[in-house]
Amino acid sequence: MLTDILLLIAGLLLIVFGADWLVDGASAIARKLKISEFVIGLTIVGFGTSCPELVVSVTGAIKGISDISIGNVIGSNIFNTLLILGLTAIILPIGVTANNKRRDIPMTLLVTLLLIVCGMSFTFFHIGSGDGLSRLEGIIFLLLFALYIFYCFKTDDHDSGESANSSEISTLKAILLTLAGLAGLVLGGRWFVNSAVTLAHAIGVSDKFIAITLLAGGTSLPELAACVVAAAKKKGQLALGNILGSNIFNILLILGISATIRPVSFSGIDMIDMLALLLSVILVMMSAYTFKKDKIDRYEGVIFLLVFIAYYVWLFIKL
Repeated sequence: MLTDILLLIAGLLLIVFGADWLVDGASAIARKLKISEFVIGLTIVGFGTSCPELVVSVTGAIKGISDISIGNVIGSNIFNTLLILGLTAIILPIGVTANNKRRDIPMTLLVTLLLIVCGMSFTFFHIGSGDGLSRLEGIIFLLLFALYIFYCFKTDDHDSGESANSSEISTLKAILLTLAGLAGLVLGGRWFVNSAVTLAHAIGVSDKFIAITLLAGGTSLPELAACVVAAAKKKGQLALGNILGSNIFNILLILGISATIRPVSFSGIDMIDMLALLLSVILVMMSAYTFKKDKIDRYEGVIFLLVFIAYYVWLFIKL
């Protein structure tokens, strides 16, 4: 068991550092291509911080452990929104722009509802073959993801912003950082999944529980670090964009790839898990459209944290 614990820690470290290297390298490459800072934050950084979830979920799908794939995505989105965004708002109230209200937040709600309709119809209504998220639905998710990325670049104003900062990293170094990050994520993800599943089984914990708690929390560390640093630097929009972008990527890209590899079963996910996921998005919408206008303030951040704690208490009670 000691070996598994050491591998778990080593895998987590590789995932975190790998994501950091990937974000640095990819961001430098994007700036050299004169892509705006907004698109970099929403796509490159959002994708980079979601790479740990991608590696863990895809590895779980390849190994046929669907509870890992779906549990990691649902747990990560709940963790991102309720805990990370809640902590960020407590550190620094987050301003919500017109674009956030018109495009980003509704898009997050849309893909969340799509996941619930596609995946939970089998559990709630006993319809279909029971496969949960099928390969066809996985392909549809990937197509929607491609359209979403295309829309982001299509509506980009091509303002290079701080593109001059790209000179700090040479093209060769940026490419090497990106490759090293991907390698770290792949190897770290393999160690992390293998050791986490072994430990879960050793102590009698289900794959779903370990995915929603340990895996989700561990793979969300890049988002947590990015958002806390952004809040400390008074860049709340970067934090909000990172969370919303990561959540969309988690559902459309990560589950899309996982389901295409192997249909993802929702048998280990129940109504409370999905309601917690939906509630997290609804709380963001309520904060954006009600209460203190155009801002997620500290009071709402506390509410996010309380809901997160209540959900995790429920998880431990069911353990």
